[in-house]
Amino acid sequence: MHSSWIKVFVGAVFEVGWVIGLKHGESALEWSATIICIIISFYLLIKAGENLPVGTVYAVFVGLGTTGTIFADIVLFGEALKVKTILLITLLLAGVIGLKFVTPDDEQNGAEQ
Repeated sequence: MHSSWIKVFVGAVFEVGWVIGLKHGESALEWSATIICIIISFYLLIKAGENLPVGTVYAVFVGLGTTGTIFADIVLFGEALKVKTILLITLLLAGVIGLKFVTPDDEQNGAEQ
């Protein structure tokens, strides 16, 4: 897998961390972890955007982050699992995967495309 796409994926994982931290952070340690997750996720998003089209990178980043956050709510916080939610997340992931497949993997500068 192209290293820029790995940055997008890892950045989305950290996005899930900071979104959970914004909702559930109570102590100074939890808020510190939330801030670190914000910094890491946006740093990786910016670095990936240097080599891939920024619009595609952002769409994939947000789609994966949204999906991860919903699944984290279900697994970690007992949120109800609904068929509608699963169907819509599947549709969202299909769009994210589709964007990944139609985006060239060559090392081009994202800002110059």
